Amino acid sequence: MKSIVYSKTGDPSVLRLVNREVLEPGSGEVRVRIVVSGVNPTDWKSRRGSVAGAPLPFPEVVPNQDGAGIVDAVSVGVENIKVGDRVWLGLAAYQRASGGTAQEFAVLPAERVFALPDAASFDLGASLGVPAITAYRALTVAEDGPRRLHPGALAGKVVLVAGGAGAVGHAAIQLARWAGATVITTVSGPAKAALATATGAHHVVNYKETDAATEIRRIAPEGVDLVVEVAPAQNAELDLAVIRNRGSIAVYANNGGDKMTLDVRKHFSLNVRYQFLLLYTVGEDVLHAAAEAINAAIVDGALAVGEEAGLPLHRFDLAHTADAHAAVEGDVVGKVLIDVTTQ
Repeated sequence: MKSIVYSKTGDPSVLRLVNREVLEPGSGEVRVRIVVSGVNPTDWKSRRGSVAGAPLPFPEVVPNQDGAGIVDAVSVGVENIKVGDRVWLGLAAYQRASGGTAQEFAVLPAERVFALPDAASFDLGASLGVPAITAYRALTVAEDGPRRLHPGALAGKVVLVAGGAGAVGHAAIQLARWAGATVITTVSGPAKAALATATGAHHVVNYKETDAATEIRRIAPEGVDLVVEVAPAQNAELDLAVIRNRGSIAVYANNGGDKMTLDVRKHFSLNVRYQFLLLYTVGEDVLHAAAEAINAAIVDGALAVGEEAGLPLHRFDLAHTADAHAAVEGDVVGKVLIDVTTQ
């Protein structure tokens, strides 16, 4: 089978196309024929590592955490998954040399394989994983709940999504709206504003053209209940200015810097909760609760990708995976997908 691998950290040029044997699934594992692979920032960050050329935990690594395809083989000990099932994957490459989706067949634990609803395309399936599960987690960490998402779970709540034109922001807007929240998002320009509006945000604030705190407070005079935050170092002051008493700020990325300064007294006075989250270590219970809610939202028609849905798709073939990684690393607006095998 064709597979993309890398044996040292570095820029996209370390990725190479090779032919490998198709692996058999072990106990509790599933083999999936990958139709579409999705690329996320975490994929290029893992590939780059902290130092170029640094050794890896395995001689070769297959990249990409997300993907969608068709179950090709099932081992003993696997229930509720059968050959021929359409599925989407989460954390496929985590702590595995050959689990990544940048290959024609991936073998991974059954708990990282989720049914893909009939209404969903493989493109949508490959766009879920990291973005949608991260968004779900961010929307369910507030002190005052909810702990699970479903229609009405966020009724009466105001959610602020920082960077609504990104993949996680896109999923957060759609899931929050599906759950009944009033959704505000911030963007840096008119093109991204159009995408966030297409995604479903009720209010879009261009922070380059207006005072974001003033505009958000105009929309939500009592403050926002929850912030889904991609750039805490840059947005700490804004978040404090718009958060309500007992509000929560869910941080899933460090865009703009690794360190931030907080006014302790002002946060004290508002009983603000900061919740940091890393998808790799949230636990299987969260992953499966997220998958259940994500699939319910898909069935309800609340999750979609494509330019008309606010998330343009950029396509590459497997041989050009390096270009796909470079596009994501270059902050292309939209979702980068790799066509691996035919449907």
